[in-house]
Amino acid sequence: MNLQVRGKNIEVTPALKEYAEKRLGKLEKYLPKIDLVHVTFLVEGDLHKTEVTIPVAGYLLRGEEESPDMYSSIDLVVEKLEKQAKKYKEKLSARVKNNKNFNANLSDEITEAVHNDEIKIVKSKRFAIKPMSPEEAAMQMELLGHSFYVFTNADTDEINVVYKRRDGKYGLIEPEI
Repeated sequence: MNLQVRGKNIEVTPALKEYAEKRLGKLEKYLPKIDLVHVTFLVEGDLHKTEVTIPVAGYLLRGEEESPDMYSSIDLVVEKLEKQAKKYKEKLSARVKNNKNFNANLSDEITEAVHNDEIKIVKSKRFAIKPMSPEEAAMQMELLGHSFYVFTNADTDEINVVYKRRDGKYGLIEPEI
């Protein structure tokens, strides 16, 4: 496993890197062919955040956790990734069992099939989009109790999305066409 580690607002010590490598090594029992693991350590105020991204056969396992201690953040993110890896492996195994003509070299096709099984649209809505400012859209989103809101930006006449971030602030998505 090739571990690429970087730090933002923190110096990555050999002990920290070694701990992350040891803990992330647990994932190899679920995904034995992990080539590359991207790990980012961030310090924001009193919070220590660990972000991990693992590309696996066209699929991404990703987790991020924060806590007052960097080692705890690593433990929490590994738990999250373990759950994702178990789920991925179970779906892959089910796919193999159901397919009698399975060829081990078709991992990309299996990954695509797994993706198709995971994504199911269960409801569709149509609604009129009225022009408004991003601030007005954020207020409308809050009134509806949603986590995002699609609207026409009155200034640009383009479709935008306002959303609530994990930190409680708001984000605005303005597509480039």
